[in-house]
This record gives sequence, C-alpha cells and structure tokens, in this order.
Amino acid sequence: MKAIGFKTSLAIENQESFIEFETEKPIPGAKDLLVKISAVSVNPVDFKVRQSAAKDTVLETPKIIGWDAVGVVEAVGAEVSLFKIGDEVYYAGDITKQGSNAEYQIIDERIVGRKPKSLTIEEAAAMPLTTLTAWEILFDRIRISADKDKRKSILIIGGAGGVGSIAIQLAKKIAGLTVIATASRPETIEWCKEMGADFVVNHKNLTEEVRGVGFQYVDFIVDFVDTNLYWDIMADLIKPQGHIASITGSAEPVVLNKLKSKSVSFSWELMYTRSMFQTDDIQEQHNILNKTSDLLDNGVLKHTLKETLNGLTAENFKKAHKQLESGTTIGKIAIKF
Repeated sequence: MKAIGFKTSLAIENQESFIEFETEKPIPGAKDLLVKISAVSVNPVDFKVRQSAAKDTVLETPKIIGWDAVGVVEAVGAEVSLFKIGDEVYYAGDITKQGSNAEYQIIDERIVGRKPKSLTIEEAAAMPLTTLTAWEILFDRIRISADKDKRKSILIIGGAGGVGSIAIQLAKKIAGLTVIATASRPETIEWCKEMGADFVVNHKNLTEEVRGVGFQYVDFIVDFVDTNLYWDIMADLIKPQGHIASITGSAEPVVLNKLKSKSVSFSWELMYTRSMFQTDDIQEQHNILNKTSDLLDNGVLKHTLKETLNGLTAENFKKAHKQLESGTTIGKIAIKF
C-alpha cells in the first residue's frame, strides 16, 4: 500500500519532511478492523509528533502519523462484533500505533464509530478527534450535565480552532450553557458566532473582556491554547467551586495552589488515554462517535471542515502541516484521497 511518513523530524519546508513510500498492507488482530481510508484530517498533534518523534535520529522504517480518518471496512478480526465488511466508519485512532496517512489502517473497533450519513467523507473526517476531545473534557472530565448545569457559564479559550469549534456547539446545544469563546480576528469572531457562541471576547485582554460582557466569574473554563499562559487569568475568572480543564499540557509545573481558596477543581484531558491504557471503558469512544453521528445527521451539530486538499501526497501533508503550524487555522483541514 501507499503511505506518507517521515524518517526524521525536519522543518516542514524541508523536502524530506514527508516522503511517499510503499509498505505492507496491515493484517487485523482479533478486535481490529482493516479500513480502506478515503479521507483524513490533520490536527495540531500531527505536527507536534512530526516535530518530535524522530528528533536527532533517522528511523529505519518511516513513521506513519495521522489520527482522524474515514473509510470502508475491508476485513475484520475474529472477535469483531460491532462492524462488518462494507461499513463506512470514522475514528480518531490510537497514538501508540501506525497512523491514518496511508491507503489502509488497522484500528480497534471499540474506538470506531459509524460515519455520519449526511456528511461527505471529508466533512466526516474533520470530526472524530476534536469531537472526542471536546465531549470528554465537558462530559467526562468536568462532568457537565444539562440537568444540573443548564444556563451556567463556560469560557472556551481558543474558540475558532478544531476543538473549540465543536466544544462551542456541544456546550451550547447539548449542555445548554451560556458560551463565551475567545477570538481576535474578524473571521475567527464570525466563525465562533456561527458555531453558537453567545459572546466572543478577545484573548489579548481576557479578564477585562469577560467582565465587560457581564461575567465577574464563570462556572467552567476549558483551555485549548496554553495552560500556563492563561493560568493566572483562569484562576481569577473561575467561580468559587468551579472547574477548569485543559488539553494543552505544560512544560512548567502548574501552580494548583492558586485554586485553593476558591476550592476549584482542575482536570487534564487527553483523547488517547482510553486507547493507550486499554481502559475498562474504552468502548465509550465508539458510543460517543455514534451519538455524534446521530447529532450531525439530525442537524443538531454541524461539521467544522474549512478546507479540503485532494490527493494522498506528501505535498498535501506539507501544506496542511504548514497551515496548522501558522497558528491561524480556523476549523479543520481535510485531505481527500
């Protein structure tokens, strides 16, 4: 099969930052699906892994990355029960295994969902990783529920990005929250409003902006940009007994003591945790993707695709990574094979 990968971590402008090569078609294990991939999308994790996975070394076998994918099940393992050959599926993958930037991939059926029927393959490819991340941070980490939290407030830092775009929708449409999202350019402000944000504030003057739209404190904060950069601001803006959650990690220790006087909770979210550790509830990702598929097909949620590139080529992955690395991407970029 054809695949796109890299042997060493290089700047995206380098000709060898991605290479095209041929490799063996993988064979599914007991719980695996063999998927013929028709479209993928790219995420910040893609370029972060590309920049770090083969630093100061040259791999003997090229590394295939990529996690969002849509395709058709071509073969199934002996213990597969959720899907059959011919099913259209979408998923966000497992960071410990070879990725989706290839003609075929094997994937554990328990982290796979049925493709939304109403979406094109590229629209569907834009959704899995960001939706799982947003769903888990809101409903599994913070444990928001419409029953007890409807009309409470949430601040979403990084509203126009891939995760922010779907988090706005889930917070508004599913949880019934009042959504404040950050954006600074006219096009990103408009995008956040399209996704359903009640208020859009400038992250460059965040405390004053949030208070300027009428919120002394907010009930929940989710950070999709930089934990430590916004830490003091989040500690100031969060309501006593509120909850902050982040996906961004931190190179420096996070000063949790700043939350003590308000009895504020803090959570990390990593979409790969369930697959990395084969948790008892790993199949919850299958369930979330199927729920999302229904919500997309019923028009409750809308896809976040903004740009599509055509063709399984090294050049297209270079273009997509360069755009993501610029930090100005709105919504999602897909590559249709």
